[in-house]
Amino acid sequence: MAKSKIVRANAQIADKVVHTFGMIENSVVGGYTKIEDAFVDCYLSRPGESVAEAKQRLKQEKTAAE
Repeated sequence: MAKSKIVRANAQIADKVVHTFGMIENSVVGGYTKIEDAFVDCYLSRPGESVAEAKQRLKQEKTAAE
């Protein structure tokens, strides 16, 4: 019985750690995406071009250069 309590406690801890890691990961990726979009909008987009269009254009230019 003690072993099953330990196993359950370990599983609960693992679930909380994985959940917390996922939340941190989403926060970091979301923050990076906001910064990236702001940079592309400010410095790399052409007049009248959206951020998504600018990213697509840059991706095509990069593959063409390789």
